[in-house]
Amino acid sequence: MSLLPYALARPFLFGLDPETAHELTLAALARTQHTPLSLAYCATRVSDPVELAGLKFPNRVGLAAGLDKNAHCIDGLAGMGFGFIEVGTVTPKAQPGNPKPRMFRLPQANALINRLGFNNDGLDAFIANVQQSTFRKRKGDSPLLLGLNIGKNAATPIENAVDDYLICLDGVYRHADYVTVNVSSPNTKNLRALQSDEALDALLGSIAERREALATQCGKRVPIFVKIAPDLDEDQVAVIAATLKRHGMDGVVATNTTLSRDAVKGLPHAEEAGGLSGSPVLEASNRVIRQLRTALGKGFPIIGVGGILSGEDAVSKIRAGADVVQIYTGLIYKGPALVTEAALAIKKSL
Repeated sequence: MSLLPYALARPFLFGLDPETAHELTLAALARTQHTPLSLAYCATRVSDPVELAGLKFPNRVGLAAGLDKNAHCIDGLAGMGFGFIEVGTVTPKAQPGNPKPRMFRLPQANALINRLGFNNDGLDAFIANVQQSTFRKRKGDSPLLLGLNIGKNAATPIENAVDDYLICLDGVYRHADYVTVNVSSPNTKNLRALQSDEALDALLGSIAERREALATQCGKRVPIFVKIAPDLDEDQVAVIAATLKRHGMDGVVATNTTLSRDAVKGLPHAEEAGGLSGSPVLEASNRVIRQLRTALGKGFPIIGVGGILSGEDAVSKIRAGADVVQIYTGLIYKGPALVTEAALAIKKSL
């Protein structure tokens, strides 16, 4: 059990600018993750194994990409009881992201808005940090899984986006349990255009071809997932589902943040540009998950993410059709105890 109730730390963190609080928290995790101080946030992992895409997930609750963009805190986060951790999004070259301020809390709605824009230290630094993590060396018959999330640089023209994804795939492939192709962030200009029929077909065709070459070269076949947006209609979801299957993708992450502000109208910061996450995204994400499950049929892996702030929210994702779930904003509002709560709730529901 964690020795430090998050309720004691939250008022201090919420008294700071959101991005400052985020960076301070990551710095604290990085400094303490290999020390006895990690007992302040560590928890016993719930055992609820499930096999997806040829991988054995120790339980059904993971960390969504975006919280640890540079893979500094993998071991600290692993100690919170997750079954899998996804870090990134990483781009080939380091980039600062969008101008500050670029992260805003909407506490009345248990929500965040961010327009960070894939700020990260670049592929080489990312891989070095992944290699320094020690969780894979820990004894146990069901090790935590690591997903590596890849994207494109803001300065790369959209017509050259495939090149960036292939550079990243080449770099992360041998270090990942699975790779997520992020085509759904609203904070990189034109990125979501890659979800359109022809663009997604071309991107995933290239990804699939490169994966075959890497599988031969590295002696292992790494599953590839694609992360999509909640702001899609049923026809768009059906096209994406068909494209995923056509190119042999191993799963889908549904969903990223939303551009919709319907659920937060009138709240402070509600009209800030960027992606909205947290409670207001729950139903939109679940809708896309249900549509994906209908289009993909049984057996195609779906990672459900968006709006999980309780065990009940996590269960709603499973009932919508997800196999496993991820949290991010819920961790900020509820703290590490949410990981165990969600994992136990899903285990009980199944």
